[in-house]
Amino acid sequence: MWRALALMAVLAATPAQAQTLELKNVRTTYGILGQERKDDKYLPGDVIVVSFDIEGLKVQEDGRIDYAMGMELTRKGNAKPEFKQDPQDKVATNSLGGTILPAFALSFLGTDAVPGDYTLKVTIKDRATKAEKELVKTFTVIKPEFGFVRVHISGAAEPAPAVGVPGQRLMVNYALVGFSADKMKAPHVAIEVQVLDENGKPTLTKSLKNEIRAAPKDPALMLFYPTPLELNRPGKYTVLLTATDKLEKKTVEAKLDLTVLNPK
Repeated sequence: MWRALALMAVLAATPAQAQTLELKNVRTTYGILGQERKDDKYLPGDVIVVSFDIEGLKVQEDGRIDYAMGMELTRKGNAKPEFKQDPQDKVATNSLGGTILPAFALSFLGTDAVPGDYTLKVTIKDRATKAEKELVKTFTVIKPEFGFVRVHISGAAEPAPAVGVPGQRLMVNYALVGFSADKMKAPHVAIEVQVLDENGKPTLTKSLKNEIRAAPKDPALMLFYPTPLELNRPGKYTVLLTATDKLEKKTVEAKLDLTVLNPK
């Protein structure tokens, strides 16, 4: 089962007016505004975020952009789309000028998503010039196994990049799938969250640890409350997530980069 969210866009600047409509800098990311993923293989229960830049939209003198976005998701060997949304009219404002409009398409994979190869097609239309462009991105859903999904950094209540300044709070979000259960249908999973400095050393002598023995509401998805990161000094860091299935003796990891900038 697939759940898809409306396509959205965020703003950025570019120094010159593009002549034709183009879709550039296409990549899959860890969450909205997150870092680029190293591969396009996903576990059932994960979330697909395809980020890209729209260049060449008609920009009015006050920065207003009238455009439309649509999305279609298909699985190889299946003629019927898993999800389809016709282009929806949207409005954005390039407050900083220029013609680049960073955007993303997002869709959740259900824990029952069928393994296989998928194609995501995003359609962009410039409502002012009638120009149209398509983005095609392929990815693979692998067979279910123990692992982290939906790993990303965010703000307290909205998307945020894995970049901050001292005094800011960011949140680490994650979930687990593929964990085992005992005869009472209860899992036994140990979780550890660590922050490592640029030399790979833990920033704290005592990491955040927790053991889960209660069955989650969704027997296939163990969703955790976001873990806060209180940023207090500049530097480059790695957020290391470790999970151990005590019943099956399996351990998995997930990593996110984090940069804290000096605002001076």
